[in-house]
Amino acid sequence: MRPVCVLGLGLIGGSVLKAATRAGWEAFGVTLEPVADSRVEPTMAAALSRAAETDALIVLAVPLPSIDDVLREVAQHAPDCLLTDVVSVKQPVAEAVARRLPKARYAGGHPMAGKSASGWDAASESLFDEAAWVVTTDEDTPHDAWRAAVDLALACGARVVPTTTGEHDAAVARISHLPHILAAVLASTGADGGSLALSLAAGSFRDGTRVMCTRPELVLAMCDGNRGPLLEAVDEALGRLGAARGALASTGGLAATVRAGHDGRQALEDLRNAEHEEFPIDLTDPEAFESLRDLGTAGGHVLRMEGDTAICALPA
Repeated sequence: MRPVCVLGLGLIGGSVLKAATRAGWEAFGVTLEPVADSRVEPTMAAALSRAAETDALIVLAVPLPSIDDVLREVAQHAPDCLLTDVVSVKQPVAEAVARRLPKARYAGGHPMAGKSASGWDAASESLFDEAAWVVTTDEDTPHDAWRAAVDLALACGARVVPTTTGEHDAAVARISHLPHILAAVLASTGADGGSLALSLAAGSFRDGTRVMCTRPELVLAMCDGNRGPLLEAVDEALGRLGAARGALASTGGLAATVRAGHDGRQALEDLRNAEHEEFPIDLTDPEAFESLRDLGTAGGHVLRMEGDTAICALPA
């Protein structure tokens, strides 16, 4: 197994290091916060020098605004290592890699797991168990970088969802970034109701605002980095809210809004509970990446690797 070097050991990066260690990988990394752990190198240069010496897979696990600075360090100390990331948007990272390390063998990654808590102490070796983990499968993604990112995701307990950079950013704008915006609006609207309103807040308000316990700078980095797709999602949400307001003002009827929401949630439950059919994709086939992208679009995922074959699962 190729060693893994994680640059940034917050909740996600720390969980990658801990999960990889659980799977038997040699894993090490670096972080700005003081961490008393033998796997943590004292400096970025030390971690990257070790990565270069061991031909490690480098994982970028810092907030988006720090990516450029970290890539400069990678270019200086370990430019030939395979590269992936766990940042919540993919297009800006891909553009930064192309700008700073144009010859890099890079495959983007994004594990769809998290907590409202942050930092090394919140990290867990089991955070990614059964979670979806996107690995970007663009036409120009190097196969060796793709395979290394997939192997890491599977070792961490996740199921791999192959898709393109653009399709990933459009999807997460709807199911990750928009919920943070709506939670922010809900939390501030509730707080504007004063102490009485907050004293009555129960499950729906608590669950609907949970992500606002996240540090604001992390939310801002995520949402600002996906501005275009998020604007589209916000516009669609505003249209639905406008329709609900119009119905409420004219007839008092919210049936269309509530039923559409119920159906949307039920679609999620149906997909999660669906029986899956397993089938192989031969990675030596020139059309393998196209088949993998189709798999992701259809809601499927890669379960495991068997040599040059990806064993996949698709909702029946």
